[in-house]
Parts: sequence; C-alpha cells; structure tokens
Amino acid sequence: MTGSAPRYALYYAPAADSALWRFGSATLGYDAAAGADVAFAIPPGCEGLGWPEATAEPRRYGFHATLKAPFELAHGRSEGALRAFARNYVAGRPPVRLAGLAVNALGRFVALTPSEPSDELQRFAFDIVQAFEPFRAPLSQADLARRLQSPLTPAQRAYLEAYGYPYVGDAFRFHMTLTGSLPDREVAPVRTALAEAYAQAVPPGPALIDRVAIFRQASRSSRFVLLDTIPFG
Repeated sequence: MTGSAPRYALYYAPAADSALWRFGSATLGYDAAAGADVAFAIPPGCEGLGWPEATAEPRRYGFHATLKAPFELAHGRSEGALRAFARNYVAGRPPVRLAGLAVNALGRFVALTPSEPSDELQRFAFDIVQAFEPFRAPLSQADLARRLQSPLTPAQRAYLEAYGYPYVGDAFRFHMTLTGSLPDREVAPVRTALAEAYAQAVPPGPALIDRVAIFRQASRSSRFVLLDTIPFG
C-alpha cells in the first residue's frame, strides 16, 4: 500500500442529533457528519490553554470511539461492498448497554470512557475487528514502522501483525477522545472542566452503543468524514 488511497474506519459515533454528538463535536470544533468546522465550546477555565491546538489531533478524526482502526481497502474490495457488509452485520443486532460514560484522563489526553467495565462491549468490539478484517489491506511498511515506535507488549505486537492495530481484544479500551496530548500540569484541570461541561450538556444515565459508523478519509492530509451510520436492528 502506498498510503495515497482513501482510508476507512469502523467507529461508534452517536446519532448526529444527539446531545452527546453535539457535545463532542463542539469540544473538537468539527462536525464529521457535516464535514465542517463548528464553533468551539471551550470549557470554562480553559480559554487560555489554546483550545484549537489542544484538540487538533482528535479533530482530524471527528468525535468517535474506534472499533476498527483506519485501514485502506483490500484488493478487490469496494466502498459499496464495505457499506453493504456493515448493513448486514448490524441487522438484528441488539444494542450494547453501558452504565454510562464519564470524562477521564488516559495518560496525557482526556476522553469519555465507560463508567463501569463491560464484557459485552469488549466482545462486540473484537467481533467487529475480526468480522471486517477481509476488507483491510495489509499495513504499509511506513504505517507498520510508525506503529512500532510505540512500546508494545508481545500480545499487542501479535494483534498488530494479525489485525493492523495493536489495541484490540484484551488490549481494547473504549474511549471517545476529547483532547490531544496535554502538558502534564494541564491534564487534571482540563479533565475537571470537561467533566463539568459534559454534565451540563449531556443528560445523565445509561449509554447505548446502538449503531456502527463508517468514516472515510480521502487522503492522509484530510480529515475523516462520516460516510454512513447504521443503527442496529
């Protein structure tokens, strides 16, 4: 693979008319469903941080949780076939019910994560990774080298070789990224500010993983856009 072909990804992205989608998109300053910038909702107290820079990396991808990481299509596979397979895959599938989502720090970035562990979510995410594997082209040498720059466990290296991404299976952690990597001193105050903003913007209660979204990136220099969202059932 040359890296010049479009890339696709299987994500969880909430409905575009939901409070969760509006919160995430406004936090990042980008609505991937519209493929357009939106006004930033900068959390109170973070005005001096340089919010556009703090959110630049996740803005490239749009608000989402990764299920199957970005990939180029395998030889002989088409975008239409990918979309049709996804529709068949979710037909009749029940939603995954989470106790809720909470704003947490994951290392030096801030994200929404499940408020309680869910074995059902872990199984569902790995099932997607495996089910859509025939559509994934092998990693380019450049992409493989980039992945290997990160410290990986032997199991993560095995996942990388098998699925083109190291953080799957028991290494998977569902998260919806809200910032890029922050200076250490900013992580805790930004997490607190985003937690307060989230509590005000999104009604409390359970969260349903009730759809699969296909995102598309036309080239490595462009942002991902929402191509298709397919509710379960």
